[in-house]
Amino acid sequence: MSWALLADGVVVVHLLFLVFIAVGGVAALRWPRLAWLHVPSVAWGAWIEFSGGICPLTPLENRFRAAAGQAGYAGGFIDHYLVPILYPPGLTRTHQILLGVGVLALNVTLYGILVRRRVRARRGAEGLPGSGIGGRNLSWEPGIQGAVGDEDHDMEGRR
Repeated sequence: MSWALLADGVVVVHLLFLVFIAVGGVAALRWPRLAWLHVPSVAWGAWIEFSGGICPLTPLENRFRAAAGQAGYAGGFIDHYLVPILYPPGLTRTHQILLGVGVLALNVTLYGILVRRRVRARRGAEGLPGSGIGGRNLSWEPGIQGAVGDEDHDMEGRR
């Protein structure tokens, strides 16, 4: 396998990881177990942004490029590939920190929604008040309190 191809593969993996960090919380709303992978990824991405560090994938890519006889680059992946596309020249440390804060704020919001859904679902499963629409637990199963088509019962389950 070519060293240049390996370097390009690292670029693709790096980019996919960044996309996952940025919007993986949306996927976690659909697949909540994904949070176990996404939350540490967000923490890692935020730490790299806040500390001004460089992700280990960048030196790996540069090593593969050097082995292929290509020039590597200084700085990080974001600075080299994404900044020229997404941001004007002169990205400052303040901008970098704001990016990290933005990603954290987005994910805190998304995980707040996820936690709220889980709490509501748990309350609904336990039959706690306020867990359904208008305080009712709605179900499609016949014979369950509040079920559609079960008009013979009132909210307390009496006939």
